[in-house]
Amino acid sequence: DPRSKIQDSHNQHTANGPQHSVSTMASTTTRQGDGTITVTPSNPSLQSATIIICHGLGDSSEGFSDVAEHLASQMPHVKFILPTAPTQKVTMNMGMAMPSWYDIVGLDKRSNEFCEGIEESQQRIEQLLKDEHDNLGVPYDRMVLAGFSQGGALSLYTGMQLPSKLAGIVIMSGYLPHESGFNIANGLHDTPIWHGHGAADPLVRITAANESQSAVKAKGATNYTLKTYPGLAHSVNPQEIGDVLSFLQQVLPPGGDFKVKLKEPSEMSVKELKGAIAKAGLGRLAVGLMEKREFVELLQNHRDGKL
Repeated sequence: DPRSKIQDSHNQHTANGPQHSVSTMASTTTRQGDGTITVTPSNPSLQSATIIICHGLGDSSEGFSDVAEHLASQMPHVKFILPTAPTQKVTMNMGMAMPSWYDIVGLDKRSNEFCEGIEESQQRIEQLLKDEHDNLGVPYDRMVLAGFSQGGALSLYTGMQLPSKLAGIVIMSGYLPHESGFNIANGLHDTPIWHGHGAADPLVRITAANESQSAVKAKGATNYTLKTYPGLAHSVNPQEIGDVLSFLQQVLPPGGDFKVKLKEPSEMSVKELKGAIAKAGLGRLAVGLMEKREFVELLQNHRDGKL
């Protein structure tokens, strides 16, 4: 019975092809072979914040790529990273293999304690944050973890147990997983948490959202907002996305003096230059260029806003 196969996907695609980029005026969307999608300011030197969005069970990064691109159009200083979960068997879905951040045994509170694989996914998301911090200098308080359903659960579980405090956490139709293994790290109790949930959700019921808020508060959280949407099932709607945007604009305003630390074009190899030029959507301007200095000049002019 196909109805017994529970998925969170609100937009199912595949993302296994080679890396390629699509640019708009404000941002560039890049799809990598491992299923990761990044939406980056077309001029990467303007980035001053990062948001990671984790999809739901059975979906891929494509499921929220349209949402990320919409948010990027309103927040041109933010880079969005959308990873794809590993494909693994899910007990609740009769052992069927699908993209999943961890195994789900059932939807009741007791079953929610069995989340095999959640530590590995937690480490992967922590590494994405660390890479942004170490490679580009983005402070943790200029980063947000967000996610839908299982991805929202992972964002909450990971974001409140980090060594450094994030700017905020966004949960859409999610819950607290593996409560017995969840403890808020020192200094993170006032991390802003925004949780949106459909009042008519038949999968992750609104009672689970209320229980999650209560449990996280009982662990010491002081800034957990839960907003419900009448008539909304296991999905998001334009009103919720608008509320997500308002929260993100509040916790990640334009970055003031902070800008990411980028490698100077003059220090790049020709391969790195060509990659950066392609990612910036400048390929047509690079046609006919032969000398390294020409690629350096093109990329530098782009970063300086001269194009």
